[in-house]
Amino acid sequence: MAITLESKTRPEGSKPRALRRSGLIPANLYGHKGTESISLVLDAKVVERLLKQAAPNQTEVELSIPELEWTGTTVIREVQIHPAKGTPYHLSFFAGTKG
Repeated sequence: MAITLESKTRPEGSKPRALRRSGLIPANLYGHKGTESISLVLDAKVVERLLKQAAPNQTEVELSIPELEWTGTTVIREVQIHPAKGTPYHLSFFAGTKG
């Protein structure tokens, strides 16, 4: 079962701490074009729901980035959790080709 997720590109020069305060979680997408990566932001509530349903490196996530007109199948490669709060504070996605 693929999970569909919409993301936005991270504004140039934005600070991760300020993003988190405003309810957004920084994320990166790797592997969509070779070695290039895209900095993204996801809504924190969406991330919480996603992590209840998806297992890193296992569950396929259909990721959509409307600003870049990019949609593809990814997996969550890494979830960084805040050591004191226990909340996610960064995600890494990997868009790989099957096969």
